[in-house]
Amino acid sequence: MMDLTEARLDRLPVRQPMPPAQFDPLAREIFVLKKQLNAVILVHNYQVPEIQDIADYVGDSLGLSQQAAKTQADVIVFCGVHFMAETAKILNPNKIVVLPDKDAGCSLEESCPANKLREFQKTNPNFWTIARSSSILRASAKCAIWPTRFVPRRK
Repeated sequence: MMDLTEARLDRLPVRQPMPPAQFDPLAREIFVLKKQLNAVILVHNYQVPEIQDIADYVGDSLGLSQQAAKTQADVIVFCGVHFMAETAKILNPNKIVVLPDKDAGCSLEESCPANKLREFQKTNPNFWTIARSSSILRASAKCAIWPTRFVPRRK
């Protein structure tokens, strides 16, 4: 077992949530709306602290998808990128899923446009593309990895 003090992890600052008395009026309005709409707010861990402070859950895409799958809320507010909100909707087809920033993109997804991937795939018939939960890549992939499963695509 690794001693955390040796690795200097004991010196990393741990950010404490903002006390409710310090939330600004917008955050209070969000809490009121969340209660009225029976909503849950899922926030990816790369979001800024002010967004994390209003979250019901903060985590990575897999952890947030798991929270989305088991929520009893009628509305899921997903503060992440498109494919995370899409995953929440697939897991909850009868619920409203909201992505507050319509331009929320993923730099990894954007670095591999589907048309360029298709061109590259044509260079070798034995080339396999494996994508994880990203809709643009899923459209061009021969298989998809859904958070923890390998799913071959049928022709």
